Amino acid sequence: MMKKFKFAAFAFFLMCSQFILAQNSVSGVVSDNTGTPLPGVSIIVQGTTRGTTADFDGQYSIDNVTPTDELIFSYIGMTRQIISIGSATTLNVTLLESSEALDEVVVVAYGKQSRRTVTGAIATVDADEIASLPVANAEQALQGRAAGVSVVNSGPPGSSPQVLIRGLGTFGNNSPLYVIDGVIVGNLSGISPSDIENVSILKDASTTALYGARGSNGVVLVTTKSGKKGKGILNFSTYSGAQVVSNRYDLMNTTQYLQFAANNNVFPDRPAELFQNNTDWQDAIFKVGFIQDYKLDYSKGTENTTQFFSAEYLKQEGTIINTGFDRYSFRANSSFTSGKLKFGQTMSVSLSKSRGEQSGGGRTLITHAVNSVPFLPVFNPNNRGGFQGPDNVGDSQNAENPVRIQTLPTFSNNNFSLIGSLYGEYDIIEGLKFRTQIGLDYFTGRNSTFIPIFSDDPSNTHAQDYASYNAGVSFGQGLVFTNSLNYQKTFAEKHNLEFLALAEKTENIDSGFGGSARNLVTDELQQFGPDSQTIASDNSKTTRLGYLARLNYNYDTKYIFSASVRTDASSRFGDNNRWGTFPAVSLGWVISEEDFFGDDSSVNNLKLRSSYGITGNDAIGDYQYAATLVGGFEYPVGGSIAPGFTENGGSNPDLKWEEITTLNLGLDVGFLNNKFTASLEYFKNRSDDLLVSLPTPLSSGSHAGNITSNVGSVETKGFEAILGYNDNEGDFTWSANFNIGSSSNEVIVLGVDEIPRNRLQDAAVNVTNIQVGESIDHFYGYVSDGIYQTQAEVDAVFSGNLGQTDVQPGDIRYKDINGDGNITADDRVVLADPLPDFTYGLNLSANYKNFDASLFVTGVQGVDVYNTIRYDLEGGARRVFNGSPALLNSWTPGNSTTTTPRFGGSTENFAVSDRFIEDGSYARLKNISLGYTLNSEVLNGYLSKLRLYASAQNLFTITDYNGLDPELTSGVDYGRYPQPKSFLFGVQLSF
Repeated sequence: MMKKFKFAAFAFFLMCSQFILAQNSVSGVVSDNTGTPLPGVSIIVQGTTRGTTADFDGQYSIDNVTPTDELIFSYIGMTRQIISIGSATTLNVTLLESSEALDEVVVVAYGKQSRRTVTGAIATVDADEIASLPVANAEQALQGRAAGVSVVNSGPPGSSPQVLIRGLGTFGNNSPLYVIDGVIVGNLSGISPSDIENVSILKDASTTALYGARGSNGVVLVTTKSGKKGKGILNFSTYSGAQVVSNRYDLMNTTQYLQFAANNNVFPDRPAELFQNNTDWQDAIFKVGFIQDYKLDYSKGTENTTQFFSAEYLKQEGTIINTGFDRYSFRANSSFTSGKLKFGQTMSVSLSKSRGEQSGGGRTLITHAVNSVPFLPVFNPNNRGGFQGPDNVGDSQNAENPVRIQTLPTFSNNNFSLIGSLYGEYDIIEGLKFRTQIGLDYFTGRNSTFIPIFSDDPSNTHAQDYASYNAGVSFGQGLVFTNSLNYQKTFAEKHNLEFLALAEKTENIDSGFGGSARNLVTDELQQFGPDSQTIASDNSKTTRLGYLARLNYNYDTKYIFSASVRTDASSRFGDNNRWGTFPAVSLGWVISEEDFFGDDSSVNNLKLRSSYGITGNDAIGDYQYAATLVGGFEYPVGGSIAPGFTENGGSNPDLKWEEITTLNLGLDVGFLNNKFTASLEYFKNRSDDLLVSLPTPLSSGSHAGNITSNVGSVETKGFEAILGYNDNEGDFTWSANFNIGSSSNEVIVLGVDEIPRNRLQDAAVNVTNIQVGESIDHFYGYVSDGIYQTQAEVDAVFSGNLGQTDVQPGDIRYKDINGDGNITADDRVVLADPLPDFTYGLNLSANYKNFDASLFVTGVQGVDVYNTIRYDLEGGARRVFNGSPALLNSWTPGNSTTTTPRFGGSTENFAVSDRFIEDGSYARLKNISLGYTLNSEVLNGYLSKLRLYASAQNLFTITDYNGLDPELTSGVDYGRYPQPKSFLFGVQLSF
């Protein structure tokens, strides 16, 4: 009896204990390593289906748990954690960023793909990397972020940078294709960089051939932000700061300039008091430019809907007077799901106003500032317009007043942009989905320039006795209509198959209208005047139609195969060759998934990749396959003059696609749980049937004098490497990422002997050239060999032309390459290459508790620059322009050891030669920042996040280049707008 009682008592105790344990609950807050709450974190009791989701403030609570239970915390992009409850009733958990976060999903052409199964060359840039560098244009934020991608910033605020993916592959347009949420656009200027979720850069044929007709130069895929599941989140951010150009050219002051003029028998006829002035024309055009940005966005989502809205205002003053950029941008993205149907939209609206750099007489403002007379003042109220300039005769020079050029006119450029899409998806059966989307890229622009009457000097060297007004409007519309079927299925648990069939039509319409006029009576009206009126208009339409089939297969994510074929038709070609077909295939082997690696291997990712394919290019003007007409001609008809037309250019009905064949080999490595990562690429591209404009004989009667033909071939090859390290353990975490890319090209076939390009502003000569066996746009000219010291030295070189008198002692000596006893165009050779040997980027970031810091370095190596400003500074001018103090050391019979030629010497002193070529390599501290974040606990729940930060851009540049800025778009420095140093302070709030 006693035994039964004890057993019953023990059983009752167990039941009570179980009951008591079942009544326990646990709660807490889930945050990231900066203390920011993570809404939407999944918390599951291991071995059960019971769980919950963290709310907006990262808070959670789970009832009916026991001390022996374990909780699984998981969140996209974070490392999953399993924590035993034990006796705790409060568990605050910090989730760390997963080193495999980028393995989960990568945006590819017409879809998404697991990083582990990607076999092509794809670089990704996420929102944090873009947001870390406050810029006006999203393309600027890509600089140094991806191997093989060259981004060159140049120009005033609002300018789009030059973007090249894997160098030059064609003689024409080398810009990549831009796709925003499935909408094909011309560039990224129409969206706010802070609205971008991620960017995928497609670099090889297996990824770009899916865009067939337009993927030859690479593709930049942009995905904008969308709403996140959970409570509504309101974010506000702002930054402001100042930008400045601190570099200056070393120029002669008034005393030095007057000595230089006297040395060359020029004595300016000016009042003596003027010679007391010492105007710094560089300081007159440069200024401190202030920048400010305000951004508000709201995100919300449920199981069936998501919404994201944003509004931003950016105001950026230029560092050259009267330049700047203002933009208002708005975004609305949403999606809705109802059963098997999902539909949504994206929309971005942008209104901008830019004030660019003006030019005078074909020269930039910096060129005029370098050449201007230092004793002349900037302003003179006695002159019409209020400015002072030189007397062409009395001062023996005609540099224009750069301040007048930039500030006297009233000018503006206003643009409106709308980029949007509507899409719908329907799950027909399990694994089979139909998607339809229509995208729109719409923009309008209006520009105008009004210049009143002015005269900078009584001599009227620079004057305008009428008011001029010109204005223009432009309109563009791009439509993309895409329909696709996508089937995904896994067979026998290891055979993973995806098939895509797609049809797409694009239509682009561009038109413009412009006019100009003069007003001889008054300059009070900023309208078209009654005199010298001209008008012009243009209109064009381009249509493309394409069909695509793609197959992706992998066996157990170990052996990967992908193949695609796309066929496109373009209205830019005639009926004979309107269609082009572009196939691609790729293979991958994830070696680390093989059994011989074992579970305890330190190498957790090792993948070999290869791809081969063909892409196309139709980046030429419209209607070049057909003969067109041009007006403006007069014909005698019946004894009177009648207007008429003639053939503008010859027709070529056999014009066809450029084709680029690409081979890509890749290796991806990750070890120690992906703490160390590396990616290596080798590529080799061959471009054939390049579209080249060839001269036509005069006997053809062609007004244009050229015809477009398929004649050229170029081979491009190079390598890329990405190295990464991530330490996400402990209070102090840090990461380092380095990328480097190299690209070289060689012209294989041309069709003509050479194609001169890049004409100098002040001379009828070209700086670069295209010819077989050399790189595209290499510098081509004479090889300098010091300065002639005696007439005997001159005669020794010109032994075959002893009668010449232009070249004399004190002039530049060039090498007689062909040995014919004369210096002619046949002595020109390849001098240098404006394309870099390689580009690189280094990104360092660190976090310690609530502090964060980052440092970003970009650079190029082995790039050559043709410095035309040096041409002005110490070229041996034929006029008394201001320049470097080195001009005081110009060659004379008594000063023969100098490297500066004689003043007023031979015209050959200004020939294109290696004398003006410099090494433009540089390493630039692109960005450095320091931030501090306060989380919701410190803020008492009023805010979920408050981050304060300070940053500096372009803080210093290491270079041997003598110009203001080595970062140039064409390799030729005409006095380009330099990149400023920026100092910013910002605040980020989350409610």
